Amino acid sequence: MSTFRLDYVSITVAIWLVGSWSLVASGQPISMSQKDFFTPGTQPGSLDQYAFSYSAECRGCHGDFDTGNEPFATWQGSLMAMAGRDPLFFAQMTTANQDVANVGSYCLRCHVPNSIITGSANDPSGASLNSLDVDGVSCHFCHSMVDPVYKPGISPERDSWILGQLEDVPSFYGNAMLVIDPVGTRRGPYMESAAPHVAIGSAFHRSGDYCGSCHDVGNLAVTKQPDGTYRYNTIGEESPTSDPHGQFPLERTYTEWKLSAFANGGVDMGGRFGGDNATVVSTCQDCHMPRTTGQGCYFGPERDDLARHDFAGASAWVLEIIGEYYKDMDDPDVDQGALLAGRQKAIEMLQRAATVEVEQHNGLINVRVINETGHKLPTGHIEGRRVWINVRMLDGDGGLLREYGHYDEEEAHLDEASTTVFEMHVGLSAAAAAATGYSEGVTTHMALADTIEKDNRIPPRGFNNELYNAGGAPAVGAAYADEQHWSDVRYFIPDGASRIEVHLFYATATRHYIEALRDANHTDHWGNTLYNLWLRTNKGAPILMTTAELGVSPFVRGDLDDDGVVGSPDLSIMLSQWGDPGSDADLNGDGVVDTADLGILIGSFGRVRN
Repeated sequence: MSTFRLDYVSITVAIWLVGSWSLVASGQPISMSQKDFFTPGTQPGSLDQYAFSYSAECRGCHGDFDTGNEPFATWQGSLMAMAGRDPLFFAQMTTANQDVANVGSYCLRCHVPNSIITGSANDPSGASLNSLDVDGVSCHFCHSMVDPVYKPGISPERDSWILGQLEDVPSFYGNAMLVIDPVGTRRGPYMESAAPHVAIGSAFHRSGDYCGSCHDVGNLAVTKQPDGTYRYNTIGEESPTSDPHGQFPLERTYTEWKLSAFANGGVDMGGRFGGDNATVVSTCQDCHMPRTTGQGCYFGPERDDLARHDFAGASAWVLEIIGEYYKDMDDPDVDQGALLAGRQKAIEMLQRAATVEVEQHNGLINVRVINETGHKLPTGHIEGRRVWINVRMLDGDGGLLREYGHYDEEEAHLDEASTTVFEMHVGLSAAAAAATGYSEGVTTHMALADTIEKDNRIPPRGFNNELYNAGGAPAVGAAYADEQHWSDVRYFIPDGASRIEVHLFYATATRHYIEALRDANHTDHWGNTLYNLWLRTNKGAPILMTTAELGVSPFVRGDLDDDGVVGSPDLSIMLSQWGDPGSDADLNGDGVVDTADLGILIGSFGRVRN
């Protein structure tokens, strides 16, 4: 009798192929149904869409009296208002649908949530979206949301009845597990109201859990295994869990916040976030809906805790391409002035998101990037978002001696090899590559991903490795200690340097990602449309977040104990740090202490600092 051996990968591939994960290299999507992407909560098409108003109808009472603070004007320039008109989203959804049939219905639930009300989400292509759908994350939709976890004495009594009518009540916040009042009864943060419509006070609307409904997203078709890896589900079956943490992470902003110090007692940020007179910030709303004094309604009372509906995040470029796409269209709901204001708020939010400190350590500098946000930096959907460090070493005349992290705006190319880029990459395991026909490793086919290839994004205050790992938000390709909310990066100072400039940049999407969405699209116009918008908006040029400068102090390369002379104590220090990355003993700045550094130290033996 002959025997043979199959390794783990081969066995896994065989299991997946038997489970009907067909190859997509031929251009055909994996044949999944909407059952594979079922989520508890209100189901698409189960509501009377005529019970819900367009946001423009809310403007009569909530707009046109205080454009800097009122709900309508501040919302109108936000990505929330434009969610149903976002070219980046539609280009992404097209390629996702090409990879996995019917996944678009899942995407639409959060990105175009009125499609739940209208039932348009049942068409995964987005071709059935109507005028109510493209109203975005609308006023009436948000103010009809029900807390899926009923809290006696806190939740409105009506919500107990609403939840009782659902076949599947969500147990978690995330994955678009949204519950909507079936007749659109409006809810808001104030317990008393003089509104001409029915209005219910809702503590849920002040809670970060409310935002978690859409800002924690797992791939319902890819489930976490006991060993921490991920595996595709059997086709035709619902996810074995409705817990987003049990699914492959596509976004973990809510989890990142929930496990941070912000959600667990709050953090005194000294007014950096939160609006007028703010100190301690805790919830998502504290930062993204900053407080001010004003009226929520033109005939309502003045309140000192009015939440501006800015919803500013990092998507300044997305607002720019939306404005560019609609600039010649007669769409009364796209206000170019409001988009410019929203874009500026997003830029200002980015400028508050980080602090940079720079210190000299003999012949090196240490750049510390501090995350000032309540989640990872950067956070959000994995679509090419990245933050990077740019360092310019200048001589006494201002001439450039060396640059790390140079960005060529004409080519839209970043010299990644010379600096640190904070980002997340997903990929395909060997088994997933064999099952799908795509290459193993980093991928832009997000709907098929089953591995985290890189996630060195900087965690927030209160970071804990064990909890973040369990929540599907681990650090990968970087080591952060518990409680560490900063990253230290060392850079080599060339001879003759007099002054150092440090810049921190952010970009929403890389050239590679935009081109991948263009080249993969064989269904509709969105890939080419997005690419042309990218060209017309300066190729998504990076946004400067913050800067720091440092004058270079005299040093002797190799003087590791900083006593002014290179000698045997310095040699002892180098030997004790042999092989270490990011050490002061890395004299040539190549990232490791080795024989090349030893040669530099020996060559400098006896030199004295001037």
